[in-house]
Amino acid sequence: MNVRQLEVLRTLLVTGSTIATARAMGLSQSGVSRLLQQLEANLSMQLFARDKGRLIPTPEAEKLAYDAELVLAGIDRFTNLAQDLRSGAVGPESVRIALPNSLADQFTPDLLADFDRDFPRVRIETFFDTSGAITRLIEQRIVDFGFLRYEGQQSSSVELEVVVSGRKVCVIPAGHPLAGLDIVTPRDLRNIPLILTGRNRPTRMKLDEIFRQAGVTQTVKIETHSNNSAFSYAAHGLGIAIINSFFAHLTKDARIVIRPFDPPLTQSFGLAKAAGVPLSIAAEALSRRMKHMLRNVEGPQN
Repeated sequence: MNVRQLEVLRTLLVTGSTIATARAMGLSQSGVSRLLQQLEANLSMQLFARDKGRLIPTPEAEKLAYDAELVLAGIDRFTNLAQDLRSGAVGPESVRIALPNSLADQFTPDLLADFDRDFPRVRIETFFDTSGAITRLIEQRIVDFGFLRYEGQQSSSVELEVVVSGRKVCVIPAGHPLAGLDIVTPRDLRNIPLILTGRNRPTRMKLDEIFRQAGVTQTVKIETHSNNSAFSYAAHGLGIAIINSFFAHLTKDARIVIRPFDPPLTQSFGLAKAAGVPLSIAAEALSRRMKHMLRNVEGPQN
C-alpha cells in the first residue's frame, strides 16, 4: 500500500469516475484503475462496485476513506515540516485547531481576527468535524488542540480542560405560542414539532428519558447533527430546537427566543490536547484567547 493509492481512493470518492480522478491527479485513466486494483488487492477487499462504467463506493470504502484522509493529512504535515527544515526553519510557525461546525460561522473568525493582531506571522489551520473525529485528530497529533464536549470519560491519550458549561434550552420561533413561557417543560412540547441533535449520545439519551418519564412522546420533525443547523431550522419556523445554551447564545436572531428547558440538563465543554504534549508558545496563546472568548459568550437572548 502506498500514498498514491490512498490519494486515488480519496479522489474517486469525490469525483465518482476514473476519468475525473485521472484529470485531477494528472494520471492516465489506466494508471488510476491500476492503483485502485492494487489497493483492493492489498486489502483483499472490493472498494467499488462497477456498474456500466460507473464506480459505486462500498460501505467499506466510505469507512476506510476517513482514515485515509487522516493519513494523508499527517503526511502533508510531515512534508511541510521537512520543507521548513530544509529552508532553515524560517517559515512561519503554524497552529492547527479542531472545532465543531457550530463554531465555524462567527466564533472562530472573531477568535482568529483577535489572535492575528498579536501573532500576524503565525499560520492557522482549522479543522471542523464531530467530537469523535476531533478526538482522533488530537490523539494522532494532527492538530495542536481542539474543542470537545465533556462526556465523563475521555481517552487516556487526551487531556481535556473543562472551560464552559450550559444547559438545554428551547430555541422557539418568536411568534410561537410557547414563546411567552418563562420555562418550557416536556408537557408543553406535547405534539409540538421538535428539532433534535445528538442521537445516541449521552445527553440526548438523557433528554429522551426525561420525555419518557413525563409520559410525553416526542414529535421529532428534524434530526440534525449540528447545533447551528438546529438553530437555523428553528429560526425558519420548522419547529422548536432543543440545544445547549452555550451554542444557542452564540448567535443573535430576532426571529427566535430562547427559553430554559426544565428539568435542567447540563453539558460541559473544554479544550483538549494530546496528553503529556506541551503546546507551542503560539498554540498556548491561541488556547488562552479561546478560553477567554468561550467564557464570555453572551447570555440569553430576549
